[in-house]
Amino acid sequence: MRWFVDACYLLAAVLLSPLVAYRAITLGKYRQDWGQRRGWLPELGPAARRIWFHAVSVGEINAVRGLIQAWRLREPQSEIVISCTTDTGLARARELFGDLTVVRYPLDLSRFVDRALDRIRPTMIVLVELEVWYQFVTRAAARGIPVAVVNGRLSERSVRRLAWVRFLAGRMFRSLAWVGAQDETYAERFRRMGVPPERVRVTSSMKWDTAELADHLPGSEALAQAMGIDPAQPTWVCGSTGPDEEAVIIKARDRLVRDHPGLQVVLVPRKPERFEEVAALVRRRGLRCVRRSESPDGTRREPAVNTVFLGDTMGELRKIYTLADVVFVGRTLAPMGGSDMMEVAALAKPVVVGPHTENFVDTVQRLAEADAIRIVPINVSRTEVVDALARTIGDLLKDRQVARAQGLAGRQVVQRNRGAIERTLNALVEILDRAKHHAPPTVDEERP
Repeated sequence: MRWFVDACYLLAAVLLSPLVAYRAITLGKYRQDWGQRRGWLPELGPAARRIWFHAVSVGEINAVRGLIQAWRLREPQSEIVISCTTDTGLARARELFGDLTVVRYPLDLSRFVDRALDRIRPTMIVLVELEVWYQFVTRAAARGIPVAVVNGRLSERSVRRLAWVRFLAGRMFRSLAWVGAQDETYAERFRRMGVPPERVRVTSSMKWDTAELADHLPGSEALAQAMGIDPAQPTWVCGSTGPDEEAVIIKARDRLVRDHPGLQVVLVPRKPERFEEVAALVRRRGLRCVRRSESPDGTRREPAVNTVFLGDTMGELRKIYTLADVVFVGRTLAPMGGSDMMEVAALAKPVVVGPHTENFVDTVQRLAEADAIRIVPINVSRTEVVDALARTIGDLLKDRQVARAQGLAGRQVVQRNRGAIERTLNALVEILDRAKHHAPPTVDEERP
């Protein structure tokens, strides 16, 4: 079966090679670490406990950082290796865990996966959310290495797509030793895909635990001063935005400044490759674009009218959120699944989202039940979205008491939902201890 999967991957690689080449040339992607992508990872000696955590990008690294820290405190003798898929994920992992081995995740061809497993020699593999690949999971399970999913989520869309290859997907999901799902909806989807029910547990989301409760973050004042953001004026921060959303936000801003002439808008696109595109959009609208990358700490800009601020650096979104009077969380006005709003709630900022929050259904439900979130029910495909967004943001800017109450309610939701890290860690350690005496479930696939 693994040869069939490899053949499918190679066929897909041939078909997608023009797109990959285009992105490599225009966006600078896929240029680095081709040795590690082919499994040439650092060759590590045997270890009693070596845990391999894999998180695809920045969001997943941020989600799992609390679990890794807790594991190191509980079992300092355990050796931890971290892998990521994206450049930004690798940079974030090295920033947080500079003393650990951080590597590029190998491509999911059996030869590359086997080579990576031979070199890392993990005693357990922990995958974050839904970074589940056939060869990696099944080849590890065939070696007796327990593979667990933490902070697990599985969208209905993913289930429908996997249904086309159910004979492969079922084999892969049955190979998982344990799944800690964010909520019961996700847990049921994992069961439907083939994970035995006794191996699935609802743990809640670890992002509730890693969302830092704070009213202030070091460096936020220096950032505001460098960019010319006036703390005396209302500030609307739009974080993790996606395509088409910034145009709607700028139009809504033009309407809001009639009632709030000092309004400051800060855009923070989710993907770095879109920074130039968004800056050009702001200028085309006849507005001045002040970029964080051109305003380092230690500089000082005077506040200016007809300005939109652009957060075009990595790792500073939370600092920017602390400057906000109201926050719009992006990738929610268009069908992109949504972005994390827990960190905003932990900062006691009023949260506004669009209708597309499929990746955070349980989070939105909990915030909505506490009146801690505003949902604009119209997406970018309709012209009314500008009025709806401007009206929602305007209501919160007009009534600061209501906005403050919403923000505090959001923080209370975060506090009530903590505990996923401890539940997850307890389960993983138990599985690892048990694996010493009982081999985990494997697929009926021969070892090379």
